[in-house]
Formats: sequence, structure tokens, C-alpha cells
Amino acid sequence: MSSATRPQPDPLRPGQESVWDYPRPPALDASGEHVEVFLGGRIIAATDDPIRVLETSHPPTYYLPRAAFLDGSLRPATGSSFCEFKGDASYLDVLAGDTVAPRIAWFYPQPSPGYESLADHIALYPGRVDRCTVDGELVRPQPGEFYGGWITDRIAGPFKGSTGTRFW
Repeated sequence: MSSATRPQPDPLRPGQESVWDYPRPPALDASGEHVEVFLGGRIIAATDDPIRVLETSHPPTYYLPRAAFLDGSLRPATGSSFCEFKGDASYLDVLAGDTVAPRIAWFYPQPSPGYESLADHIALYPGRVDRCTVDGELVRPQPGEFYGGWITDRIAGPFKGSTGTRFW
């Protein structure tokens, strides 16, 4: 298959949603799921109030309220990036005791119009912490090093990020 060809969506099982039904520009979904993030052998964040960013071909990226993180578990990191939809992102190191995961979290200090509810919410790469769970299910990270999607059994792909998916 050519890298520019849209792939055939995976068949849906009961209760699943397809990433190929997600919109572009991305939509925001206040899912109400219970999310936990573990680093250094401890829970560093837990919430029942995440926001999922849903974008065509990507598993959801979960944004957790800043207040869901343990005090002292986030510190500013160098660098920034730009999202054509959400705006300018700033990065954070995530800490748990002596464990430091550098530049694995990001947030939008002043999100673009339409994405204001992401203010004061933090996203992170699920594959760069000990583990993340959604409603008790272990999250699998989106393929590739750039994307921060969270794969659960609720989501059907295929997912952008693997070799040959650059132009999806």
C-alpha cells in the first residue's frame, strides 16, 4: 500500500470506536474515564476528568488536569512546539522521587480558539512512564516517537505512527 493511501479501517468490535471516524481538525471529548499515570513505582497522577483529543488516524491523546498530578511531579523543560490546531505547546519533565522522565509532557499555556478547555491540562507520552491505565486497562503507546496517543481496547485502528504512515 502506498504511504499516501488511506488504509482500510479495522473491523469494529462491540463498544469500539474507529480512529478513522475521528475528525480533522481534532475534537475534544470529556470522557469521564478514570486515568492513572505511574512513574518510579508510584501513582503520580489520577483523575476522573480527562479530556481526550480525537484526531483522524490517531488514538486519543489524554489531557489530565494539572491538579491531578502530585505536587512536585512536574517541572518546566526546555523547548516548545506548535500545533496548527491547538497552538504553542510548552514541555515538562515528570518526576517521581529520584526518577526523572525528561520532556515527556506538554501543555498549551494559551490554547487556540476552540481548544480553550485544554488550558491547565497536561498530556504525556504513555510509553515513557512506567505505565498508564484507563479504567484499569493498561495503555499501549501509539507507534512512533512523535505521537502521544493512548491505545486501549476501546479504539480500533490502524494507527498513524508506524513505518509508512507519514502521509495518512
